Amino acid sequence: MDLSTGRPRPVSRHWRITGWLLAAVWLFFLNVPLATAVHQPQPWRRVLGVAALVAFGIGYVLLFEWARKQRQALLPIPAGRARAGLALLLAVGVVSIPGTGGDWLATLVYVAAAGVFLLPPGEAAATVVLCALTPALASWLVPGWEAENGIVFAVLLASFAMFGVSRLAQRNSELQAAQREIGRLAVAEERARAARDLHDILGHSLTVVAIKAELAGRLIQVDRERAAAEIAEVEALARAALSDVRQTVGAYREVSLAAELAGARSALAAAGIAADLPAEVPALPDAWDRLFGWAVREGVTNVVRHSGARCCTVRVHPDRVEVSDDGRGLSTPDATGHGLVGLRERARELDASLTVGRRPDGSGFLLRVHLPAEAR
Repeated sequence: MDLSTGRPRPVSRHWRITGWLLAAVWLFFLNVPLATAVHQPQPWRRVLGVAALVAFGIGYVLLFEWARKQRQALLPIPAGRARAGLALLLAVGVVSIPGTGGDWLATLVYVAAAGVFLLPPGEAAATVVLCALTPALASWLVPGWEAENGIVFAVLLASFAMFGVSRLAQRNSELQAAQREIGRLAVAEERARAARDLHDILGHSLTVVAIKAELAGRLIQVDRERAAAEIAEVEALARAALSDVRQTVGAYREVSLAAELAGARSALAAAGIAADLPAEVPALPDAWDRLFGWAVREGVTNVVRHSGARCCTVRVHPDRVEVSDDGRGLSTPDATGHGLVGLRERARELDASLTVGRRPDGSGFLLRVHLPAEAR
């Protein structure tokens, strides 16, 4: 399975040859009618018998291989074509009678097996019964032909074996279909994760770039030095965002809580929002540190974009992280946007809970990521 495309890899040459051999190996049992045809004293009987048996063997292998490919592709076997193929196969076997005599009955073993593989259960059972009764009926109708009890046993045994082969082929086809679906879902999941990370990374970075560019535009006439400093930061942020995108495309970017707190301080300062951030953070496992970093990034991005707040507070505890402000609260279009959806998915992966709402006093906005009890 090719996980980059979700499509099955091409079947190897080894397995293609094996598929042909599965059908061809059983032709060994045509040796009795073939020997009878070869030893015919009349040339035309000899030629007709050998040619008919060769055509029969080739037709059987081609029919089996066609049906096998249909099953592998999870396509239904057309009943009309299957019946026509079996009728043609039986006709070729009958044509061999002048060269093979009563030994042509061996071809019924292959007709019955092919019927089980190709036809619906009811028609397959009827085919097997007819092939099993034909030897007794032929011995009664044709003088000199003896009832071939061995042929009847071979018909039943081959039919039973082919029933098992057909069920195995069906299960293998279903397994391949399941593998293709798993591959498709894996590709879709990877694309969703990449899209989520790109949104989270660029959403934060471009928000800060836009705010700093707006600030620089206001300062250009009153404080050129500070405006130049803001423009320099815009350039640095743009380069950092480009680096983040490159890292995300190659491999998922590692986010840390400490780095996100530093970025939050800069973004809030540029937006003119007072920042109440922790000077130190507790030691956390890597997975929790990354999750808390994503929470700070998403929470601060929402504060800067939509809140209209005067102050933003971030609190980090060993079991939770909180981002809150004194702004408008949840009356924002991004309250259930892509960033919060992505953060909720990250929290769910670690069995953490995400809470989004107003602060306990009923004002502003609060985002909290809380660890499960067993992780504390």
